[in-house]
Amino acid sequence: MFKGSFVALLTPFRDGIVDETAYRAFVEWQIGQGTHGLVPCGTTGESPTLSHAEHMRVVELCIEVAKGQVPVIAGTGSNSTEEAILLTRHAKEAGANAALVVTPYYNKPSQEGLYQHFKAIHDAVDFPILIYNIPGRCVVDMSVATMARLAALPNIVGVKDATADLGRPSETRRVVGEDFCQLSGEDVTVLAFLEEGGHGCISVTANVAPKWVAQMHEAWMRGDHAAARVLQDRLAPVHEAMFVETNPCPVKYAASLQGHCSGELRLPLVAVSQANQKRIRTALETAGLLAG
Repeated sequence: MFKGSFVALLTPFRDGIVDETAYRAFVEWQIGQGTHGLVPCGTTGESPTLSHAEHMRVVELCIEVAKGQVPVIAGTGSNSTEEAILLTRHAKEAGANAALVVTPYYNKPSQEGLYQHFKAIHDAVDFPILIYNIPGRCVVDMSVATMARLAALPNIVGVKDATADLGRPSETRRVVGEDFCQLSGEDVTVLAFLEEGGHGCISVTANVAPKWVAQMHEAWMRGDHAAARVLQDRLAPVHEAMFVETNPCPVKYAASLQGHCSGELRLPLVAVSQANQKRIRTALETAGLLAG
């Protein structure tokens, strides 16, 4: 079971290519700050604009730096089932602990199509898979009934739920069971998600505040819900600032302010507006997340 704070890792670029030096240092920093797990090549990692070679290299780098200290859940999703199989197979061979597979975007499959897509990946690669359900980006929403069908397969072990439906985790738990891993994809509502039976979060904010996000989850897990709320209240303005524009544009800028990366994005993503840069900087400064 995956629990706690898993960071949805950004991918640093410099002059148009992946900045491997910055990425290594960033992963090392995340582990040192107490992050419970790493998720390379998700939405925050700009996976849609990584080539296959880049995608695989980023996953390999993450696993290499992690050295088994924390689990790595590699993003391997695609709207092409064959491509998702290719990336999932690579993640297994590279030494990841599981794959995070997003629902197929743009194709807009039916519930049966969703089932067959994930079953095909499951049958092709003997490897733990978490379903990434994010209707806001993919248009399709996997139903709890379809999730339950998939959970009956031995290697479908959990979900990253970015539906923003706080009734979903309890409904899923009732239908699928306690052992099915439920990770939130929404930083701002994570405590409510945990209250309804969730096990952790794949966090954007953890890119810039890994220690506090991890400590918040640790407080929750030991039953100190008051301490968890204090930390979540401290982080709330940062959570909000990370989504003033499309993710990962704000968090990339925030990480550049902290000196972790250049802030460079790949088209069609562009830098956040001047007004939102000011808002992000203010949120980090107020939270004490900028040195000096």
